[in-house]
Amino acid sequence: MANFSFSPSDSSIFILTGIPGLEDDHIWISIPFFAFYIVGLLGNFTVLFVVGKEQTLHKPMYLLLCMLALSDITTSTSFVPKALCIFWFNLKSITVKSCLTQMFFFHAFSTMHSAVLVTMAFDRYVAICNPLRYATILTNARIAKLGLVGLTRAVLFILPMPLLLSRQPFCANRIIPHTYCDHIAVAKVSCGDITASRVYGLLMAFVIIGFDLTLIGLSYGLIIRTLLRISSKEANQKALKTCTAHICALLMAYPLGLLSSLSHRFGQGITPHIHIILSNLNYLIPPMLNPIIYGVKTKDLRDKVVKYICRMYSPRGT
Repeated sequence: MANFSFSPSDSSIFILTGIPGLEDDHIWISIPFFAFYIVGLLGNFTVLFVVGKEQTLHKPMYLLLCMLALSDITTSTSFVPKALCIFWFNLKSITVKSCLTQMFFFHAFSTMHSAVLVTMAFDRYVAICNPLRYATILTNARIAKLGLVGLTRAVLFILPMPLLLSRQPFCANRIIPHTYCDHIAVAKVSCGDITASRVYGLLMAFVIIGFDLTLIGLSYGLIIRTLLRISSKEANQKALKTCTAHICALLMAYPLGLLSSLSHRFGQGITPHIHIILSNLNYLIPPMLNPIIYGVKTKDLRDKVVKYICRMYSPRGT
């Protein structure tokens, strides 16, 4: 690893190394990073544009898709531009305040992403188990309130992380072996007692993921129970088909995220660059694939997207 020397004027500066051990390959690594990020932005902004323009899509399910798209955009944008600056221009320095701010927004919006997935599971539960009451239970106003609750939870749960670290003394060697200011990576640079930060970070990881997975599991448990009571095979398949996109989103979000979090804290025997690559992929792949999956699996959204694409490329006046 390269050595960095700090003068007294550097007291408020951290150094983000990028992917340790693979510094010579940063340019090549940046290619998929940039591609995943751009495809994710295009896909998610397309969802926001189409749902915003089409009155017929102003329904709870599509509002949830917009919330998912917003959380994906903000989470990836909170770290990818800085990572690309490291890869392309070797701009590795970041102020302590900027680092803690990035940490807050990154973890807050990724927590919000989890809350949206929980709300989407509840949406599927109501649609399948109480279809006649769907319109009265899940109104647009109620979806907006649930989104506000998820955002409030994210802010209240994540805000203590940078606040605890802001009071810590940091060592002269302020090198963070990461592409962004991850909570535990920044905590390890401190010369003080980081027990409170470690415990709180681990507690939040298990509380947020554990609580959200419990609610999702409960929703799908009730869905399965309802489906088992339906004798029609065709009705069962139709109901399960409506859950396919959400299940894919869950499989992309939680297993890789939990593996990344646990390996970063307890996987001392794992090569450092594996930690970093896993962590980055966890927040790059879902934003890229979610709009594609929902676009393919949701007929109304797919038809509207195709309509706008055809309108863009059709001759004027036809």
